Amino acid sequence: MLNPNLDEIQLTKEEYERYSRHLILPQVGLEGQKRLKAASVLCIGSGGLGSPLLLYLAAAGVGRLGLVDFDVVDSSNLQRQVIHGTSWVGKPKIESAKNRILEINPYCQIDLYEELLCAENALEIMKPYDIVVDGTDNFPTRYLVNDACVLLGKPNVYGSIFGFEGQATVFNYEGGPNYRDLYPEPPPPGMVPSCAEGGVLGILPGIIGLIQATETVKIIIRQGTTLSGRLLLYNALEMTFRQLKLRPNPERPVIDKLIDYDQFCGVTHAKEEEAKRQKEMQEITVQELKQLFDKGAKDFVLLDVRNPNEYEIASIPGSVLLPLSEIENGQGVEKVKELLNGGQLIAHCKSGMRSAKALGILKEAGIDGTNVKGGILAWSKEIDPSVPEY
Repeated sequence: MLNPNLDEIQLTKEEYERYSRHLILPQVGLEGQKRLKAASVLCIGSGGLGSPLLLYLAAAGVGRLGLVDFDVVDSSNLQRQVIHGTSWVGKPKIESAKNRILEINPYCQIDLYEELLCAENALEIMKPYDIVVDGTDNFPTRYLVNDACVLLGKPNVYGSIFGFEGQATVFNYEGGPNYRDLYPEPPPPGMVPSCAEGGVLGILPGIIGLIQATETVKIIIRQGTTLSGRLLLYNALEMTFRQLKLRPNPERPVIDKLIDYDQFCGVTHAKEEEAKRQKEMQEITVQELKQLFDKGAKDFVLLDVRNPNEYEIASIPGSVLLPLSEIENGQGVEKVKELLNGGQLIAHCKSGMRSAKALGILKEAGIDGTNVKGGILAWSKEIDPSVPEY
């Protein structure tokens, strides 16, 4: 509770010892530690941002933590999602997170929601908590979390990361701005690549997640100045922090209900378009591609549209690198024509998405081609396990 009856909150002798470094801080003291014990925080996601956030909120003594996540631990998570360990690969993230949290602080109550947060369940899940912390990585869920927090009157502690850059702020707190004041409209689907496509420095979510944890604790103990009304921008390569002022937009639409956020963000339409494109597009399986190589076929060009650094990690023998960015800016179209010289075009990427996009652009330029279903990941899993997965 953000306004608890402190006389009813008691610390045990072990808790006095555990939180002693807090208790001797005048800004925290016994009152602040009691507020932390009485508080409840819901974390949406237990991945890159959720990992440091949950670890430090638990260590700080937040009495109740809720975790919403339906994913399982993958080995590619371990580079940045420090709450999980190798022994938990393939198991639910929220179970892994709960196990680690209780190792840090057995006095925490842990609530698990192993489900996808959606318009149908968001209000019910979020209602019992004082503060909601957004550790997600997609626009539909960010708008959903924001709107639910507005309807419920909950502070929304926000963070996002990509590459070497991150940002953090506090939304919907004491009359401050909310997410729609920062992003009135979502970007077109696919414009902002995910961490799986674009990569992320493993340390970055630690920094942004700890800023979120700090803001959460400050709200609970009522100390300091929060980031409400300020967007904090962090650049790890330059080691710089900048701030932008945020103000509520008096002309923003009134939030009076939850909506279909996939549709609002264009995800539904994008999926329909993708399904239509996939239906119309010629595809080849990795097994069929291998048969072409085995037969010694010479009448095709295997085009790899990934980035050069990805090509260095793993490649299919005989493929030719031409990044999607060059095809998008038009420079690669003529190169493709020169490479083909009357032959057949087969394109691949990591999983088949970028190569499908490349083939769509090339089709408009009069060049037909075939997409490798599943990309190099499928090649690694089904044809050549020695090819690294990333």
